[in-house]
Amino acid sequence: MHTAPLTELENSADFVQRHIGPNPEQQAAMARELGYADLDALINDTVPAAIRLKHPMALEGASSEQQVIARLRSIAAKNQVFRSHIGCGYHNTYTPPVIQRNVLENPGWYTAYTPYQPEISQGRLEGLLNYQQMIMDLTGMELANASMLDEGTAAAEAMTLCQRVNKKNRSNVFIVDENCHPQTLAVVKTRAQPLEIEVVVGDPASLLGHTEAFGALLQYPASCGQINDPEPLITAAHAAQTLVTVAADIMSLLVIKSPGALGADVVVGNTQRFGVPMGFGGPHAAFFATRDAYKRSTPGRIIGVSIDRAGNQALRMAMQTREQHIRREKATSNICTSQALLAIMAAFYAMYHGPQGLRQIAERIHRLSQILAQGLTTAGFKQLNSAWFDTLLIDVGDRQAEILQRAEAARLNLRVVGTDRLAISIDETTGRSDIESLWQVFSGEDTVATVEELDAELQGTSAIPAALSRDVDYLQHPVFSLYHSETEMLRYMRRLEDKDIALNRAMIPLGSCTMKLNATTEMLAVTWPEFANMHPFAPSSQTAGYTQLLQELEHMLLECTGYDAMSMQPNAGSQGEYAGLLAIKRYHESRNDAQRNICLIPSSAHGTNPASAALAGMKVVIVECDSAGNIDLVDLKLKTERHSGELAAIMITYPSTHGVFEESVIDICDLIHSHGGQVYVDGANLNALVGLAAPGKFGADVSHLNLHKTFCIPHGGGGPGMGPIGVGAHLEPFLPQHPLEPGDQQSTTHDVVSSAPFGSASILPISWAYVALMGGEGLTLASEVAILSANYIAHRLKDHYPILYTGSNGRVAHECIIDIRPLKESSGISEEDVAKRLIDFGFHAPTMSFPVAGTLMVEPTESESRWELDRFCDALIAIREEIRDVEEGRLDATDNPLKNSPHLLQEIVADSWPHSYSRDAAAYPLESLRQSKYWAPVSRIDNVYGDRNLYCACPAIDSYRETPTADSAVAES
Repeated sequence: MHTAPLTELENSADFVQRHIGPNPEQQAAMARELGYADLDALINDTVPAAIRLKHPMALEGASSEQQVIARLRSIAAKNQVFRSHIGCGYHNTYTPPVIQRNVLENPGWYTAYTPYQPEISQGRLEGLLNYQQMIMDLTGMELANASMLDEGTAAAEAMTLCQRVNKKNRSNVFIVDENCHPQTLAVVKTRAQPLEIEVVVGDPASLLGHTEAFGALLQYPASCGQINDPEPLITAAHAAQTLVTVAADIMSLLVIKSPGALGADVVVGNTQRFGVPMGFGGPHAAFFATRDAYKRSTPGRIIGVSIDRAGNQALRMAMQTREQHIRREKATSNICTSQALLAIMAAFYAMYHGPQGLRQIAERIHRLSQILAQGLTTAGFKQLNSAWFDTLLIDVGDRQAEILQRAEAARLNLRVVGTDRLAISIDETTGRSDIESLWQVFSGEDTVATVEELDAELQGTSAIPAALSRDVDYLQHPVFSLYHSETEMLRYMRRLEDKDIALNRAMIPLGSCTMKLNATTEMLAVTWPEFANMHPFAPSSQTAGYTQLLQELEHMLLECTGYDAMSMQPNAGSQGEYAGLLAIKRYHESRNDAQRNICLIPSSAHGTNPASAALAGMKVVIVECDSAGNIDLVDLKLKTERHSGELAAIMITYPSTHGVFEESVIDICDLIHSHGGQVYVDGANLNALVGLAAPGKFGADVSHLNLHKTFCIPHGGGGPGMGPIGVGAHLEPFLPQHPLEPGDQQSTTHDVVSSAPFGSASILPISWAYVALMGGEGLTLASEVAILSANYIAHRLKDHYPILYTGSNGRVAHECIIDIRPLKESSGISEEDVAKRLIDFGFHAPTMSFPVAGTLMVEPTESESRWELDRFCDALIAIREEIRDVEEGRLDATDNPLKNSPHLLQEIVADSWPHSYSRDAAAYPLESLRQSKYWAPVSRIDNVYGDRNLYCACPAIDSYRETPTADSAVAES
């Protein structure tokens, strides 16, 4: 028997072929079908030679899955997870195992895409609707969106909403309570400056009613714990035509009056402590709630109730949730993502515990804080808060240093406030022994009293003012009382999961969205306690593992992009765009070129591009595209010359949004630079570039990287994401910084775009693992196969559908656009009909009507097998034959499988069949579907009805389930 050498038997590149769908033989065969001798020949003919990398990326070779897990374990071990009492908006929490295993760690939930196709997204839409109901109940507001990126971002969005809707006070002043979380204040200040909003920070009692301001932000409870009644402040503000935003702690709202009941106009905060680990800063679902009157100005996504074509209740995202794609630079926000997965987790946490269970958690937290305060008072310390929920502010005089030294020895983290005070926050994981440890840390002695003794003394007392005490007037909808047993919760989550199409069920061929494999090995470290349980403001001496991970990932990403420096702070692609444009703005200001405020943007660009430019204080000038889909160089030169003295930047996507490698990209970069501008390359399509070309090498100055696209962080049904930015050396001084970054020696006057120093840091091990598993050669091959797969699909479909744009050699990049407009003219079948009919074939639709109305943009990624690519092409070809049947009269123009799709199982098995085509044609258009069939839970949804009748709360319980009944479940609870 012949045996291979040990080095071959220990092949570490095995993962590469697990990530890449087509095997080497299939890759070669696909290339030959396209007319090329091999894959290299296709790439050489597709990617312009002028931008190709001259040398391979300086990355290590591929590692095995076992090696990567071991390396991550060694990195994680360098983190020292102390018990955190820092608070400041981040708290320890218990993630119920049923939620951790079946949502956070379940690809049926974490690989789903944003629910733009609602018929195959009813499960996650229901989860998000439950979240909205939870937020409305706890905040006391009439409307809530489906989550925001973080609390600081939510507060900044609240500021701009108040400015938009306040027609009675046109001041440019925004008042911020000096007791707000410092990271929130920093994000608000950054957002305000480009928009010429003056932020006035101080005592709200002195400012509100006496300062001309369009809006104000209050913290409730205050960052260091004090609870003051905000109602008199809100009343005074309203008398002066000032709208009030309240930043509230979600756990405290279980026991203190809701901001809505006190008159707030907007309420923001974070749901992190509802079962989502701190994760060194994220991801967590922030919340945003407001008055119904402001619904059309509300940022982010709102889940609404509509009906399907049969009149049955169905859920969808309301129209304004993609309004940045419609209004572009006039958009009210550039938010293009949310924290859907984490919002769903928080909603399940509330459902699992129910209103009484949540109340018990909050009351226990408060009682422990009272016991702690009583013990510290007995030990001679002064508690500075007269009323509080879970956070104490202690005057320690000149003993701060010795107390901190004892705290470190006891592996406890406290919050330092000035030079003579310490704050202590209590959470649901705090136990009796923790209280005793805190007493010993402060006093330096064993305590005389016990928790039990002080608990008995405090019976019947509360540190919450009676006037602000809240009854259990929340979460009364039966959905929050049905699923307290693990059996019922498990089955409910499974029912929702089964309604949806995620990557564990089928290919999701979304152009511009890179829905690739999120490998299990990449996901493992997210829930390891060394990464999950770290407070974002923990001392740098405790975060050596995170520091190493961040530094190594930065190196990896710099090699992939060709840039000189990287910021890991932005926690979404839209936020990365914003941060990159701010860096350009600061760069021009540093050169006394503050007048440079024109941003050129091609007409084909993502809607977030012009929206981000507007938020960065820039004026958008649109550059037209030519008939081939490329940037019109004549129009570009004209507008560059016209605005030469004011040109700040151009924002382009490469390969282009039209799915081709524009050969003029170097010329475009040179042209912009010659007029003093900077080049921003949107990183949305980086999946076609890694290892082949690098924006930082062919002329770009800055890019954001969608780690949730190219670098395998999963979309989670609409978030989390990460959008770090890479920049050239000249822009490095203007990268985002953070006032609370551990060990920060940098200036705190720079821009802050996220609440946490490193954004959603706990998901960064995913991208680190992906690069380590693939190695430089594997990453390059991934780009090549992404291009191969897109061209293979275009080749198979070109005789059936027009392919809208190709490069000069007839090739596409990693995505292609199928033009449905000619078919609509000949048959009346629209791109929406094709998209909905694909559901009957078990597929999520491609990107619909973007970047060109009436088209479908397809991106297969490198992870789909040839078998799956063929299955998708077979479906589209079969749909084309149905369209031909309509064109030639064999199918009725209005009663046909496309117009009536998707078809429900209930329709197929019903006694009557009202259609002129057969049940088989509706349900099983391909014979292979008889082996495995996805059934949509609702038929086509009426979007217009949903927008005209915007209803964003949980509907009657009958629509959720039949057993157990709502009445019996409520009675049992």
